[in-house]
Amino acid sequence: MKLQLTHLRLLVSNYKDSFLFYRDLLKFDVDWGDENSGYAEFNAGHLKLGLFKQELMAQVVPRVDQPSYVVNRDRIVLIFAVDNVDEVYEQVKNSNAIVVTQPIDRQDWGIRTAHFRDPDGNLIEVYSNLGIVS
Repeated sequence: MKLQLTHLRLLVSNYKDSFLFYRDLLKFDVDWGDENSGYAEFNAGHLKLGLFKQELMAQVVPRVDQPSYVVNRDRIVLIFAVDNVDEVYEQVKNSNAIVVTQPIDRQDWGIRTAHFRDPDGNLIEVYSNLGIVS
């Protein structure tokens, strides 16, 4: 199992202002998305910096384990590219780690994902491209 860190994704409550901050003030080039898309990726050198509306991520990875989701929303996701999402998922599951979502094809994202948490509760996403040609 080889993981390659590809993105840092900030889960933001004020998406539009955050987008404008990184694009206009910090001058990051936009690789995907715009100020109204709810998700964007900026070219930050060797890594992608992603912005995602917290509410949209909550639809994918709910925090039902917390008494008040609004207070306990995830703020960041570590994102790793892998060769085989299902293989990584099985290794994580078999180690009794905290599995959040099973592997699923996200056609609208063009990737297969699974989510789990590290021992401190930080959200981790593993993904592989679906290889869909548009």
